[in-house]
Amino acid sequence: MSALYMIIGTLVALGVLVTFHEFGHFWVARRCGVKVLRFSVGFGAPLVRWHDRHGTEFVIAWIPLGGYVKMLDEREGNVPPALLEQSFMRKTVGQRIAITAAGPIANFLLAILFFWILAMLGSQQVRPVIGNVEQGSLAAVAGLSAGQEIVAIDGKPTSGWAAVNLQLVRRLGESGPLRVDVRSEGATADSAFTVTLDKWLQGADEPDPINSLGIRPWRPSLAPVLSELDPKGPAQAAGLKTGDRLLSLDGQVLTDWQQVVDNVRSRAGSRVVLGVERDGARIELPVTLATRGEGRAAAGYLGAGVAPVEWPAQMLREVSYGPLEAVGEGLSRTWNMSVLTLDSLKKMLFGELSVKNLSGPITIAKVAGASAQSGLGDFLNFLAYLSISLGVLNLLPIPVLDGGHLLFYLVEWVRGRPLSDRVQGWGIQIGISLVVGVMLLALINDLGRL
Repeated sequence: MSALYMIIGTLVALGVLVTFHEFGHFWVARRCGVKVLRFSVGFGAPLVRWHDRHGTEFVIAWIPLGGYVKMLDEREGNVPPALLEQSFMRKTVGQRIAITAAGPIANFLLAILFFWILAMLGSQQVRPVIGNVEQGSLAAVAGLSAGQEIVAIDGKPTSGWAAVNLQLVRRLGESGPLRVDVRSEGATADSAFTVTLDKWLQGADEPDPINSLGIRPWRPSLAPVLSELDPKGPAQAAGLKTGDRLLSLDGQVLTDWQQVVDNVRSRAGSRVVLGVERDGARIELPVTLATRGEGRAAAGYLGAGVAPVEWPAQMLREVSYGPLEAVGEGLSRTWNMSVLTLDSLKKMLFGELSVKNLSGPITIAKVAGASAQSGLGDFLNFLAYLSISLGVLNLLPIPVLDGGHLLFYLVEWVRGRPLSDRVQGWGIQIGISLVVGVMLLALINDLGRL
């Protein structure tokens, strides 16, 4: 079933985002008087095709991994004299810039729309209350303690843990003060603490900002009683059964499931002895933990879980917006995610973030499937983030991308004449090499995560 969700989620995501992107080019081109020859969703042989009254051929092709808009262009073939004024290259520089920029802009508008819908639908969020602070950690040195609720990071309000994580992600690879505003239970005023960062998580393959500060979010106590087992996991192989209560790990007494999680994560590939209560009797079972991830991101894996418990009502909050407020929220989220995406790319370029954080088609497909399976809200959120990424990437000044074409047109506007075909050809060759290289790197990263 998960594979089906992954396939359908990926096809829907690509279909919606690419179609909207190309529609941006198409719509503005029409308004600028350019004749559009073909609007294709997908590549390869057409499955369905039809023509409108303007003579544009609309195509749905059998390879749903992109799409394109083909306009009348003298560079791609002979143009009848009667149609010369409808050629793309006969339009002013400003019109060509507008047509080219319309695709990425359409992606940003689509993200705003999705965020607007999500803001009105609302969401239930867990209050970002600190459950525990690891001794000697950055948070502990700064003075943060259990029971405090994080209300802002660097002056940005945080309504839930997702907002806390987002603000922390913005500071990855950086040095300097990180301001954390907290509210203690029963306090009438907020308190500010300063966490000192020093090339924080620079080069980390899979950074976990909250945990790396030494902060453990508050969560209801979970008894370490197993309710599910991975059929191929170490727990099943060692003889553990559902209903078993974990009493100890290598002699350390266990009273809460989080203790199990923390201990297992730190012992990747290790052999441990679990004290287990089964049918009123205590037994000991040796377990060789598996490893998930690579390098510094490697973590131990037991392959077992416990039944969830209901969260106390006071630890949850409902966040929703009216139609007008939701517009501002949609604009704000789109802007912030666009800046974050661009900033992350810059940090990867300068070595402040590991390039292993790049994701390719396999990871996108997995996330698409997981979000589609989680529900409409999660899937719309995924589509919004992916649409922003598509918009930002297409605006990069790399030939073959929209941003590369915009660069050529801006140079033409400044010089008063276009760059020579030879120079543009060199640029396109370099651009293709860069794009292919990045795609291969992202694919290698994906394969490493399998």
